[in-house]
Order: sequence, then structure tokens, then C-alpha cells
Amino acid sequence: MSDGSGDPAAETPPAEAGIGVRIVVEYCKPCGFESAYLELASAVKEEYPDVEIDSRLGGTGAFEIEINGQLVFSKLENGGFPYEKDLIEAIRRARNGEPLEKITKSRPPCVIL
Repeated sequence: MSDGSGDPAAETPPAEAGIGVRIVVEYCKPCGFESAYLELASAVKEEYPDVEIDSRLGGTGAFEIEINGQLVFSKLENGGFPYEKDLIEAIRRARNGEPLEKITKSRPPCVIL
């Protein structure tokens, strides 16, 4: 019998921890970052079809990612875009109820061939 002081992980099944994971990507449309958002959203939906992912327009140079209201990536801070694998890992952590860490690695915003 639980009195509320037990281990929360034992009381909440991991399958339910992922319910309600919400991602918001704020990006600069005039900068041409919409395609980066769409590519990222597609990768997220492929890996986690039940995750809610939305976008909103941001300021110049913005490509900011929040998971459940917590900023996990900022192009304004890092100068590039997140690697998909790093975002997928952050989503996995959120689904499991683990603490989120900021993604600090980024790929260059563009490559001129």
C-alpha cells in the first residue's frame, strides 16, 4: 500500500511517462529555417508518432526548441542547428521522466558548395 512517500518511478509506469510530451520549435521564417523545422518535425514524428510538435515564428536567426516548456536548444546560443539524434535522445529522456539537459552540440547552419 502506497502512502505517497514511495518511489515515484515504481508508482508511474514508464509507458505513461511519455504521454503529454510537447515540443515547440520557434524559428525565423525569413531566414529560411522553415525547411529545417519541417525536416526535424518529420524525424521526430517518425521516431515518436505520439509526440506533439508545434512551431511558432521567432525573431531573426532564431531556431529554439522547447520540450514541455523547457528550452533544450538555442541556435542563437550555439550558432547552428541541432543534430537529430541529440533531439531524439532529449525526447526519450522527457518520455521517461528524466531531467532534460541543454543540447550544446550543433551542425553549421548552411554549407556553400
